[in-house]
Amino acid sequence: MKKIEAIIREERLEPVKRALEDVGYFGMTISEVSGRGRQGGISLQWRVGEYRVDLLPKLKVEVVVMDEDVVPALGAITRSARTGEIGDGKIFVIPVDDAVRIRTGDSGINAV
Repeated sequence: MKKIEAIIREERLEPVKRALEDVGYFGMTISEVSGRGRQGGISLQWRVGEYRVDLLPKLKVEVVVMDEDVVPALGAITRSARTGEIGDGKIFVIPVDDAVRIRTGDSGINAV
């Protein structure tokens, strides 16, 4: 199993959710996060002058998939989250040793 963590723009959440559902993944966790990439934030113009916002609001979408479903899930997220502009985000793929469904005690593949 693999855990996919995608850091995306807030406005791309609905397309990403739909794309994951289209490839069969309905369960996911969404967290509000903030961060920055190489660009180091953005400069904004205000009445009193320019100021820099160095941590931008993003969303983190987490989903655990079977090893054979990593490529379709990554493709779905990438296609639906991409705007082509700086700040589209990043995707991380992390190995998952085990999972346990608390309600039933099921573990491994049955818990996902």
